[in-house]
Amino acid sequence: GRHSQWNSRLFDYHKTQTLQFLLSNLRYWMEEFRFDGFRFDGVTSMLYHHHGICHTFGGYPGYFDGNLNMDAVVYMMLANDLLHQEYPNVVTIAEDVSGYPGLCLPVRFGGVGFDYRLAMSVPDMWIKLLKESKSDAEWDMGHIAYTLNNRRYREKTIAYVESHDQALVGDKTIAFWLMDKEMYTNMSVLTPLTSTVERGLALHKLLRLITFSLGGEAILTFMGNEFGHPEWLDFPRAGNNESYQYARRQYNLVDDELLRYRFLHRFDGFILSSERENPWLDSPNAYIHLCHEGDKVISYERAGLCFVFNFFWESYTDYPIRVGAPGKYTVVMDTDHKYFGGHGRVDPNTEYFSYEESDKIFIKTYLPSRTALVYRIVAE
Repeated sequence: GRHSQWNSRLFDYHKTQTLQFLLSNLRYWMEEFRFDGFRFDGVTSMLYHHHGICHTFGGYPGYFDGNLNMDAVVYMMLANDLLHQEYPNVVTIAEDVSGYPGLCLPVRFGGVGFDYRLAMSVPDMWIKLLKESKSDAEWDMGHIAYTLNNRRYREKTIAYVESHDQALVGDKTIAFWLMDKEMYTNMSVLTPLTSTVERGLALHKLLRLITFSLGGEAILTFMGNEFGHPEWLDFPRAGNNESYQYARRQYNLVDDELLRYRFLHRFDGFILSSERENPWLDSPNAYIHLCHEGDKVISYERAGLCFVFNFFWESYTDYPIRVGAPGKYTVVMDTDHKYFGGHGRVDPNTEYFSYEESDKIFIKTYLPSRTALVYRIVAE
């Protein structure tokens, strides 16, 4: 048959010849090209006879209402079992918006066998906020935290800020949504730091840090997004008149010491090195302490670190932040540091001593506007 929305053909997974064809293709790419793994596209369409079209998944009955395509499920179990047996280091990723249970459980436990699923709701949330919000005051802190943390316990999820729609297809990148045309005129350090670029740089760092620290057990970045590449990647095709204009990534933007892209690139590298020192991706889901709608502040703990985000344009002094243990804390990450293109409003040598109130433990801190701070206990 054909997919009604994609105008593409559908495999009949019940046929032995189809299974042999698909499984041999997987083996071919692994043997001939030494692939690291596979991202299975459109898994939701494969899982259900209705292909997820005009269907809302609101609970477990919706997964098992007679529309589950068991032949497709068996194929994916066979594919994952084959790949993991023959190539122990392979990584398989499922693109599924339905949240099908057991998708990332090993086949031997009755699961479908994928290693990770993509958190597709996360980039959708960010792009919707940027497109539809008239003011940062409209951002819903509870919705942001819920979307980033909404996954089953120990079901490995890949979080990402922007999808291929922004990076490859032709929509605006997150950086371009934040700074728009000023990316062409005001990204030089020789030009004044306008309010638009200042906000864009600050929020770009906040979005990446909160997504990578709260959103999953792995991270995904489409090339160029780590330093705020202003344009998408588009290969020559009939739709763009066979143009090569956007068929490249401008890595020279990072190398130019006079451009502000290097600040975003530095910060992204610092996130990665910090995670290696404090492996939060291998830790259980974060414990969220605060989602304050009025102040636009989110705080949570993961892997022994306390993450605090101020999304608002106002700064706060002596702001109480709940922590998990009594002791002395220091800042180990500051998005407002001058090395990352910020204003350096937080003294990195400040020590924060906890106090107890109503059987809970807090520290008081200065929260600059549009800044994220990460604290670590250094003495109990």
